[in-house]
Amino acid sequence: MMNSNQIKLLLLALVFSCSPKSTIKTVDEEPDIKSPLVTIGNEEIFAEEFLYMLSKNRNFDSPDEKLSAAEFDENFRLFVNYKLKVKEAENLGLDKTDEFFQEYEVFKEDLTQPFLIKNSLQEGELMKAYSRMKEVVKASHVLLQFPPNASQADTISVLRMAQKLKNDAENGADFNELAFEHSDDPSAKDNKGSLGYFTALQMVSPFEDAAFGLEVGQISDPVLTNFGYHIIRLEDRKPNPGEIRVSHILVRTPANDPVSEERALRKVGEIYAELQKPESIWEEICQSYSEDPGTKNTGGALPWIGFGSVIPEFERVAFALSEEGEISPPVKTPYGYHIIRLEEKKPLDSYEELEEMIKSRILRDSRSSLIQSQVVAIQKSRYGFEENEKLAALLEETFTQNQRKDVPDILLERNLIDSVLFSIPDHSKTVGDLLDFMNSEKQVIRTNPQNYFSNWYEKFIEVNLYEAEIRDLSENNHEYRLLIQEYRDGILLFSLMNDQVWQKAIEDSLGQVKFYEENLDRYQWKNRVEALIITMGKEESTPAVRRFLSDKKYMSNLGDRLENTFLLNNPLAFTFTDGIFEIESHPVLMRADINKTFQEIKVDNKTHFVVVGEKPGPGPKKYEETRGKVIQDYQEYLDKKLIATLKENYIIQVDEDEKQKIFDATVNK
Repeated sequence: MMNSNQIKLLLLALVFSCSPKSTIKTVDEEPDIKSPLVTIGNEEIFAEEFLYMLSKNRNFDSPDEKLSAAEFDENFRLFVNYKLKVKEAENLGLDKTDEFFQEYEVFKEDLTQPFLIKNSLQEGELMKAYSRMKEVVKASHVLLQFPPNASQADTISVLRMAQKLKNDAENGADFNELAFEHSDDPSAKDNKGSLGYFTALQMVSPFEDAAFGLEVGQISDPVLTNFGYHIIRLEDRKPNPGEIRVSHILVRTPANDPVSEERALRKVGEIYAELQKPESIWEEICQSYSEDPGTKNTGGALPWIGFGSVIPEFERVAFALSEEGEISPPVKTPYGYHIIRLEEKKPLDSYEELEEMIKSRILRDSRSSLIQSQVVAIQKSRYGFEENEKLAALLEETFTQNQRKDVPDILLERNLIDSVLFSIPDHSKTVGDLLDFMNSEKQVIRTNPQNYFSNWYEKFIEVNLYEAEIRDLSENNHEYRLLIQEYRDGILLFSLMNDQVWQKAIEDSLGQVKFYEENLDRYQWKNRVEALIITMGKEESTPAVRRFLSDKKYMSNLGDRLENTFLLNNPLAFTFTDGIFEIESHPVLMRADINKTFQEIKVDNKTHFVVVGEKPGPGPKKYEETRGKVIQDYQEYLDKKLIATLKENYIIQVDEDEKQKIFDATVNK
């Protein structure tokens, strides 16, 4: 219980945390006591957290990666502002909402996975997976699924059918025809069972094990997976070619539109023909005609791809390219027509480079169940698990011999509800806890009548051992603790900023208008002109376009007339834009004489025609014309205002000695 002096100190801390004045103080560090780097109100923030933030993607042992003094000061300023906002979010109770708890638990679960014991048991699986990744295999299969609610006799019947199909194939029957006729894989009607090339971690584990264990031409025994029984024929295996980087030009094709399909095919054909000309420049053609908005302005560049990472039609053509710069003919995929250019090749990455990727896949893969029993055994030993085995056996017998709905009453009559089933130090679990767990909507266990109790009980043990491991991580793992705190604080920061800055600025229309009016000097048009700008794609069309435009005045429908005259039959002849543009910032208009109604201009070896209309002078932009920029600036204003208010409301103390220690470790002098 607190004494009177402790209560006074607590009240004093609360008063300081709400003080209307902000004070930056220097705190003298007492010897042999860990001193906080920053104190905001009554909350102490230690140097390890700031250093953790600074160390992301940096190795301060290398002089080249150290910060400048200015960078350090800016990072420290941002860190203090960040912690101020988190403190305010906590004081507003944002860390107590259901929405916060739900989001936090999702992040925490994902972030926790790499720290678990399970990861340390993955090494054998990781090495096996990487060894297989050095190859790609090509296989076909026949899938035989079980009927709904299959009995044991049904299962045996499916197995015998699978064995018969294997015998038929080994005795000369065409494997792909067998797949077409018998396979329950829906795609077999199109591909006759062919799966193309794949490597490790792209198929379910039993299928992968069987496929990689075959010789070319060999047919597997029936392989059981969650899909049913498979018969697998290995058709080819070869070294993994690694990854390739390609660029593409895409012409989209709307579904079920033959007219658009024909037009797209004609357009992509003309693009391909244009690329065959020696003077053609891929990047310019891509920018002008590709319909992939995410890549058209970067030369159509795509990320590195490996076997099995893209749709088969694209993959087959892309990996068939052998020389850098080689361009494929158009290839059809569900997205439209692609022209693909090979940019670069690289071999399979090293094990060290792929280790985390392989691990993350295995953790989500059925293979993880193979080592779950080892995980449980280690957890039981490490965390002092003690079980009442006689009571567990009695419970199993009770569940087996009685109706499930009657079991709770039977256990209550026997005074077993409060009996301890097992204990992990400081955490005992009773029969009642198990019954609550089994009735919880949070848990869904696939089970059957024969194993009903054992499945639920094993899951109950697994969940409680997992919770023990999480407690151990939180108490004893420095990196884990800081990572979880970072994401927790990040969720609170987002909630505060969304409420008081981002969403507020979007919804506060009156505040936007007021900010716009008070800062009108920020929102000014420079000299503008109304214009139709044509950029020629095919120089042979230039004379005809010149003749058409030479006697025309600017009109709102001139672009439509131009399109109907030329582009219907020659879609690559030119592109055009129409509207009101600022002269100084437009790459063509800045070179034009806007006093001329019509003119021809060469920019970067391209011919441009410009038809000039009205010339609105400089002046203020209407609010509607610049609302997006106003909102962005208003958000920035609200953010600065929020920080200023928080600095008024909280006492901020900085231990300069602690700060200097981090400075010495991270700044290049």
